[in-house]
Amino acid sequence: MRVLINFQYNPTQKLFFKDEILKDLEQEIKNSQNLAELEAIRLSLFGKNGEITELFSKLKSLPNNEKKEFAKKANEKKELYNNLISEKRSELEAKKQNEFLKKEAIDVTLFDEPINSGAIHPVMATMDKIVEYFVSQNFSVESGPLIEDDFHNFEALNLPKYHPARDMQDTFYLNIPNMLIRTQTSPVQIRTMQKMKKPPIRMISPGAVFRRDMDLTHTPMFHQVEGLVVEEGSKVSFANLKYILEDFLHYMFGDVKVRFRPSFFPFTEPSAEVDISCIFCGGKGCRVCSHTGWLEVLGSGVVHPNVYKSVGWKNVSGYAFGLGVERFAMLLHSVPDLRSLFEGDIRLLEQFK
Repeated sequence: MRVLINFQYNPTQKLFFKDEILKDLEQEIKNSQNLAELEAIRLSLFGKNGEITELFSKLKSLPNNEKKEFAKKANEKKELYNNLISEKRSELEAKKQNEFLKKEAIDVTLFDEPINSGAIHPVMATMDKIVEYFVSQNFSVESGPLIEDDFHNFEALNLPKYHPARDMQDTFYLNIPNMLIRTQTSPVQIRTMQKMKKPPIRMISPGAVFRRDMDLTHTPMFHQVEGLVVEEGSKVSFANLKYILEDFLHYMFGDVKVRFRPSFFPFTEPSAEVDISCIFCGGKGCRVCSHTGWLEVLGSGVVHPNVYKSVGWKNVSGYAFGLGVERFAMLLHSVPDLRSLFEGDIRLLEQFK
């Protein structure tokens, strides 16, 4: 690149800068078309052999009484060209960025086929919301096998052979003696207690379960979330169960009323069904709630002593609860037929994008 400036020093005239060359230099900076040209100009001034650099190197050869004035004028020029180059660099960088954005811009007016995207299945989304709540309450998430033995699925849960309550669950039995496809996630509670050896336990067990049933509100495969809390001594009571379930149901359904009705489950005593005020009619009575104003949502109770005996635990107390995830999904999303959630109809699933 040509020499843009020629600084001359004359002992008589002191420091002399040629005005016409300075103007040419300023104009050349302003006329730079790109960052490369600007960088070449900068190097010609401030590089190792640049004009400004050489100018300052002359300081050491000047008489002491002239150094101050020389340095002042040299610094003025240095600051001037630094500012000019900095301003021009910002201008060129902005221009380059705008050109890039213009090049990468997408014409949103162009016609294109609609893009089909998936969505989280409403059952899985509901399960995620349930699990999210209990994890926030310091519950661990446990899992167990889908193929169970009779002991874990029935006997350890106070359902010995020929117990009439077994008829409540239409079971898929395997050709292998005492083996079946689990009818509930409660066996995970037994396995967790066996694994932990002693309290405390604070867990939920979400997962798929299987029963021989098929109608508007039942399918052969569905999902449950069961919970168990066990502490040493008599620390856990029905009051603790009532508190956690009321808070959970308000989290899921908002401002609803909650009631507990006496019921029977072999593995809890006392046992209770839990209802919420109908979310469709506000408890006034409608077709969905059979004009009762209430919807049954889960079962619960204080763990039966025989359950603790099956795992060899003594002097403990706890509560358990269980709910059907599909039931919650139907209520949350107003799905009238449970089978719709498993038919894979894209028209239904598209609504949950």
